[in-house]
Amino acid sequence: MNFFYDQDEGKVLEKVNLEFSGGKMTSLVGHSGSGKSTILNLIPRFYDVQSGDILIDNQSIYKAKIKSLRNNISLVSQETTLFDDTIKNNIKYAKDDASDQEIFEAAKLSYCDEFINQFPDKYDTIIGENGVRLSGGEKQRISIARALMKKSPIILLDEATSSLDSETESKIQEALSVLTKNRTTIVIAHRLSTILNSNNIYVLDSGRILANGKHDELIEKSEHYKNFYNKQIQK
Repeated sequence: MNFFYDQDEGKVLEKVNLEFSGGKMTSLVGHSGSGKSTILNLIPRFYDVQSGDILIDNQSIYKAKIKSLRNNISLVSQETTLFDDTIKNNIKYAKDDASDQEIFEAAKLSYCDEFINQFPDKYDTIIGENGVRLSGGEKQRISIARALMKKSPIILLDEATSSLDSETESKIQEALSVLTKNRTTIVIAHRLSTILNSNNIYVLDSGRILANGKHDELIEKSEHYKNFYNKQIQK
């Protein structure tokens, strides 16, 4: 497939061909601007490709209704959209007819209950516009709770956790491991553990796929990956 935001600026993705195995984790790695986020945004049709196609179970996403497509996808990123409402309703946003029990279960699995129970009003706490009363890590945990509630078969994950303290980061990683188990997961990987645990890794640079394979294979066959690994991951 090919994709560009502005025809005058050239292609952001050029002749990209990717395959994501069902129920497995696939990582996208590469320096900033390599096209990783663009790929993640094309799958739920935040943008449409200029040429080529995206298939899920051999069906083009362009032949499905957008609502139906997005019902089967959960996106967890740093940019979580939150509303000036209760914590409970913010989690429930993923599933309108969710029972209290489902909300409590998702909150527990995502480690939200730890900070929720510190508020006097607990689940009825109003979090302010865009979750102003919550920290970055707490917002991310609500995003994971929503995805757990939705139970969608496809998880898109930008696991940028660089701004979090190590304790919060480890809780988020535990919550993510629950979320992604046996689900088709496509992740922009920032962490060594995610990369090592991936079934397949695509190495991107300037909108092209340079190589793919497991970590050990790529260390051997891709100089670009080896350099990226040494600079980005081990620092």
